[in-house]
Amino acid sequence: MDAAFTEEQDEIRRTLRELLHKRCGPDDLRAAVRTPEGYDTGLWRQLAQQLGLPGLALPTAYGGVGCGPTELALACEETGRVLLPSPLLPTAALVAPLVLALGTEAQRAELLPALAAGEVTGALAVPGGQLSTALALTARNGGDWAGGGRAGGIQARECGGEPGAPGEWRLYGEAAQVLGGHSAGLLLVAAHAGGYARSRTLLFVVRGDAPGVVRVRQTAMDETRALGAVQLRNVGASLLGAEGAEGVGGANGRVERALARAGAGVAAALAAEAVGAAGAALERTVEYVKVREQFGRPIGSFQAVQHRLADLYVQVQAARSAACYAAWAVGGGAPGGPAEDAEPGAPGLALAHALETLRAVAGEAIQLHGGIGFTWEHDAHLFFKRAACDELLFGPVHRLRAHAAETAGVFGGSGGSEGSGDTGGGGGMRAEVPA
Repeated sequence: MDAAFTEEQDEIRRTLRELLHKRCGPDDLRAAVRTPEGYDTGLWRQLAQQLGLPGLALPTAYGGVGCGPTELALACEETGRVLLPSPLLPTAALVAPLVLALGTEAQRAELLPALAAGEVTGALAVPGGQLSTALALTARNGGDWAGGGRAGGIQARECGGEPGAPGEWRLYGEAAQVLGGHSAGLLLVAAHAGGYARSRTLLFVVRGDAPGVVRVRQTAMDETRALGAVQLRNVGASLLGAEGAEGVGGANGRVERALARAGAGVAAALAAEAVGAAGAALERTVEYVKVREQFGRPIGSFQAVQHRLADLYVQVQAARSAACYAAWAVGGGAPGGPAEDAEPGAPGLALAHALETLRAVAGEAIQLHGGIGFTWEHDAHLFFKRAACDELLFGPVHRLRAHAAETAGVFGGSGGSEGSGDTGGGGGMRAEVPA
C-alpha cells in the first residue's frame, strides 16, 4: 500500500476545503439544517455541478468522475470537518453503488447520471432501524431484517402482468430513521417478498413522489444528519435488477451480498467523515486553550492539558490511518477496484475506531472549553451530537468490533463466515489495521 496521496487527490481535498470554508460556517450550518430539506440546496448543486461530488466514485460511462472509494473518503473527510448537512452519504455511498451493482443496464442508464449530477438525491429505506444489520456492519446479514411472513417490516407483493412480461410490484409497510428519506427523489426500498414459501429480500426502486408514499422528517439530536420516516401504502414499485436475477433468498442471496459490499464502502466513508470531524474539533480546542486563561496563564501551558491533547492527537492520527486503509482496501487496492477484494473486517474496524475517536475528542472539547463548553448552543456540542447519533445509527462500537473480528476469523474461525453476506475470505487480521 502506497500511503502517499496523488496530486489529483490532494487537489480534491484542497478545492473542497476552500469551498466549504467559504460556504459552511457555523451560522450557515444552523440555517441549512432548518430548511425543509435539511441542507443547503444551493451549496449541494454547486458541489455536484462544479466538483462532481455525488458521482465521484461512479464510472464515467454513467456520468461519474471515475474515481474510487479513496477519493470519496477524502471528500467525506472534508465534509466531516464542517459537519456538512448534505445528501452525499445516502446518495453516493448507499444508493449509487447498489444501483450500479444490481440494476439492469436500462436502470443504470436512467438513474445513475441523475444521481451523479446531483439532480436527484437517493435514500435507502430499511425497515425496523436495521440499517447496520442490512449492511452487515454489526451482525450477520441473513435477510430476515426486512420482515418475515405477512406482517412487519416492508412487504412486497407481485401483481399479475402480461404473459412473458414482468408483473408489477406493490409495497406496503414503513421504515424509520431513513437517511435523507424525507426529501430524497429516489428511494431504494428493502422489502420482504414471497411469504413463507419463497421468503427472500429484494430491493425496489420507488420515486419519492409516487402515489401512496408518505414521508415526514423525524426529530433527531443531530440536526446535521437528517432522518425521515417513510410509509408505503400500496405503492407501485419496480424491482432493482432483472427478473430472476435476484438469486435465492437468504444469506447467500445476491441482494445481501450487494448490501454487504455497500456496507464496506459506507463504513470507509463514514470513518473518514468522523476523522474529519474529530480533527476539526481538536484544532478548535487547541486554539481555545491557547487563549483561555486560568491562574493568570493560558491553560494550554499546563502539562496536564498538553498530555490530554497529545493523547487525542495520537488517537486522531491512528483513526485517520485506519480510515485511509479501509478506503484503499474497499477499492481493491486501486481506484475503482472491485469492492469484493476488501480486507475482511477493515472497514468495520476503521469505523469503530473513528466513532470512538470522535466521541472522545468531542467530550474533551466540551471539558476544555470550560463553562461555555457546557452550554447546549456551543459549537462543541455539534460534534458531540454527531458522534452520539452516528454510533446509534451504525454501531455501537463494541458490536462493530465484534463482528469485524468474527468476519476476519480472529478467534480461530475461517474469515467471512458463511451466510454473513460479508465479502472476503479466510485469514487473520492484517497488522496494518489499527485496533
